[in-house]
Amino acid sequence: MIKNWQIPLLMTVLAGLATLLGGFVTFFVKKNNMKVLSLGLGFSAGVMIFVSFTEILSDAKNLLAEHFPNSFHWLIFAGFILGVIISKLIDTFLPDHVDEDLFDESGETPESHHHIKRAGIMTAIAIAIHNFPEGLGTFLVTSQDLTLGISVALAIALHNIPEGIAVALPIYHATGKKRYAIWYSFWTGMTEPLGAIIGMGLLYWFLPQACVGFLMAAVIGIMIYIAFDTLLPLSHEYGDWHYSIAGIMSGIIVIWASLLLLNH
Repeated sequence: MIKNWQIPLLMTVLAGLATLLGGFVTFFVKKNNMKVLSLGLGFSAGVMIFVSFTEILSDAKNLLAEHFPNSFHWLIFAGFILGVIISKLIDTFLPDHVDEDLFDESGETPESHHHIKRAGIMTAIAIAIHNFPEGLGTFLVTSQDLTLGISVALAIALHNIPEGIAVALPIYHATGKKRYAIWYSFWTGMTEPLGAIIGMGLLYWFLPQACVGFLMAAVIGIMIYIAFDTLLPLSHEYGDWHYSIAGIMSGIIVIWASLLLLNH
């Protein structure tokens, strides 16, 4: 049972609100000038990969080994596979990226505006669904380890910024109204605290502490899938592989150093 749920929930809300920041960035930054975001996405991927296979894996092991000393390795492995399957199912039924022809801006006809607006709405729905397990994962990790949870929340917040841009850009182009673009980017991020609330309910009323370790193993699968399927391809899209690799290495070095400083 989680006694101090306020901080994990706050971390998840703040991470989700980063999509709103992305919505505001849309009005000042052009899509073809996104080198900083490329670095940021690589940084986020580096943080998520590192904490998944070091800190979160260790926490899952400690939680499960106490109750399942002879089989906890297999439970962690099964949890990881479950997380990957969940992510893959979401991608299968609702992919991250919308078809490029929906972004045809060659004309200013009502029909082209309709296609662009539809692209923004479809992207918003896709991102909202993808953000749900991220919120659940952020809450679970933060509830077990505040320092690690802050790192995960920061990594997710960084990659939520371009998600907000991806939603707001076509909506703003099609409608010319900033409030619509901001509204769509806002509610896509709010599915993350929704995932946190459901996770909190599960831990309070349904799941014993031993199951938290299994869920954290599933979180590892989700985060690794997000890093390789979403963050790194987008990092390459906004910059190139040099920016991506620089971001990954920076993310690993910074999060490693910060954990050493905070834990010793």
